[in-house]
Amino acid sequence: MATLLLSVTAVKAQNNHVETTISADFVNQYIWRGLDLGNVSLQPTLGVSYKGLSLSAWGNIGISNPADTKEFDLTIGYTIGGLNIGLTDYWFSTGGDPEARYFKYNAHCTNHIFEANVGYDFGVVNLQWYTNFAGDDKRTQKGKRAYSSYFELNVPFKLGTFDWQATVGCVPYATAFYETTGFAVTNLSLKAMKDIIVTEKFSIPVFAGLAANPNSKKAYLILGITLQP
Repeated sequence: MATLLLSVTAVKAQNNHVETTISADFVNQYIWRGLDLGNVSLQPTLGVSYKGLSLSAWGNIGISNPADTKEFDLTIGYTIGGLNIGLTDYWFSTGGDPEARYFKYNAHCTNHIFEANVGYDFGVVNLQWYTNFAGDDKRTQKGKRAYSSYFELNVPFKLGTFDWQATVGCVPYATAFYETTGFAVTNLSLKAMKDIIVTEKFSIPVFAGLAANPNSKKAYLILGITLQP
């Protein structure tokens, strides 16, 4: 299954060390942590950062299939040295609230999922841990919160004239959120990236990758480009 990504990234401005980023991605299939979440989609981003502190908004809406799940995420993060921590509020148009209302945070009926993450970049390898701690997380067989978690290892390297990244992602225990019945590897991916120089001030980053989910026995081929001013 092929995935095509067209990313439009615009306006990276710096004012008194405050950086603003505006971007819009177009993907022909939305793959996240080894899960297939939709077909051709538009994914806008708006973010600001200052001295290691960042706040970003990210969204997803289906283009080829209007029935695909809509998503709107808010993330606050902090990075110091190689350490990074963050909190994300995920909102989906499907979930606990059948009417898909955004401003509804009822613990027993909401489409929000709250996740905490911590990670460290050692340079040769980057480690990240994510855990859902509130909202519409799945329940265990005993009816308790599953605290669905995901662990990821990323290894960047160079091969030829390309930048590469190898990723291994796993779910440590059973959770319906990631469709696992115990410990499972859900994401194996290999991605290559390169900038195509058009002019002195304009280049087009291109990437291609393979992604597989051994748990669901599915695989994907990814190809994409990024446009930057």
